[in-house]
Amino acid sequence: MIDTSAFQGKTAAYYTLGCKLNFSETSTFGQMLQDMGVRTVEKGEKADLCLINTCSVTEVADSKCRQAIRKMVKQNPGAFVIVTGCYAQLEAETVAKIEGVSLVLGSNEKANLIDYLSNAWSGEASVGEAEYHTVKTKDIKTFQHSCSRGNRTRYFLKVQDGCNYYCTYCTIPFARGNSRNPTIESLVEQARKAAAEGGKEIVITGVNIGDFGQTTGERFIDLVKALDSIEEIKRYRISSLEPDLIDEELIEYCAKSRAFMPHFHIPLQSGSDSVLKLMRRHYDSKLFADKINLIKRLMPNAFLGIDVMVGTRGETPEYFEETYNLLNELPVTQLHVFPYSERPGTAALKIPYIVSPKDKKERSQRLLDLSEQKTQDFYAQYIGTEAEVLFEKAPRGKAMHGFTDNYVRVELPAAKAKEEYDNEIIRVKLTGFNRDKSALICETL
Repeated sequence: MIDTSAFQGKTAAYYTLGCKLNFSETSTFGQMLQDMGVRTVEKGEKADLCLINTCSVTEVADSKCRQAIRKMVKQNPGAFVIVTGCYAQLEAETVAKIEGVSLVLGSNEKANLIDYLSNAWSGEASVGEAEYHTVKTKDIKTFQHSCSRGNRTRYFLKVQDGCNYYCTYCTIPFARGNSRNPTIESLVEQARKAAAEGGKEIVITGVNIGDFGQTTGERFIDLVKALDSIEEIKRYRISSLEPDLIDEELIEYCAKSRAFMPHFHIPLQSGSDSVLKLMRRHYDSKLFADKINLIKRLMPNAFLGIDVMVGTRGETPEYFEETYNLLNELPVTQLHVFPYSERPGTAALKIPYIVSPKDKKERSQRLLDLSEQKTQDFYAQYIGTEAEVLFEKAPRGKAMHGFTDNYVRVELPAAKAKEEYDNEIIRVKLTGFNRDKSALICETL
């Protein structure tokens, strides 16, 4: 039994880098600490505890993590500083040497954050030097449940962690371990709790969620069906699915589903079959195109967000053109473009052809321009139509924003915004683009 007296009256500050999964986990840590009596700091207030949840997807991400840690230490002198997440797992000793860091927890240990913190605050941990606790990748077994929203409207439900794919460019399997998941029953229970708290939309998150079932033998489609039965939850979104794990049964079910939205996020990484082989991806460009076309045939209004990596080793100019042409031809909606970053220990470092930073930048910009045009074309077809929008809380005097079922971002001008619209699904008419064309202006009906 943990003694909560050491936690009472303490304050905490949080900083998250990286993916939606990290944000969900940080929010869960914050709730756990709040339940122990720890209050989140207000603006300008110094914290007793700082928690930084890190990312290590690129070299730039590593640098941002170090900067964030140092900034938190400087802003909160004397605070107990905990660093966790992917960078903490991969570079625990390096992180522990950063001045001001108190405790570093790897991917297996973060599930026991409260225990580690309790030991430190009760005087059982060593004083004056940072401790770090990690295990080897093969020994990462724990699963940290997470279903939280933090200061957001949507809940993020973590259904899976880790990855068995080991693509040549990626360190995530080393940072998070092999694929694992809790039971469908436990996830349904968490979703029901979110509904009881007033949640209306849940985003299903994980590292490779289509691989759900490695631990329990259950199927992802069965999880989808079970969640769909919770009528209080009006909307579900699936954060990311590998192309080879999107089967026809899932697409057909989502097309007829009560609450699963016509919105998919799918990592392509490259449209060149030669590059996909170098990456050790589990599909080719034809399979990807077939899945995209099937989704669009069954859900013509579906929003399709696509991850693309630019400038990976082995991506010749001809191979990049194959990627560009494939994405230009397919009915995708938005591209999330990531310049390739060298990661220590990855198999990609053995591939001889290296793309220059200049070429990476030019290729990235071409895809970003393509993405902007495709997104605006997608939005434009809904001008003049009616839609239901789940609105998010906005600062007083500011425009409110929200999303349609198929993820069109919508803006309600400040003059017409009302506090009671927060976390409510409101029927609106979409009238045209806002000033920077990042959303469609609406008027309520």
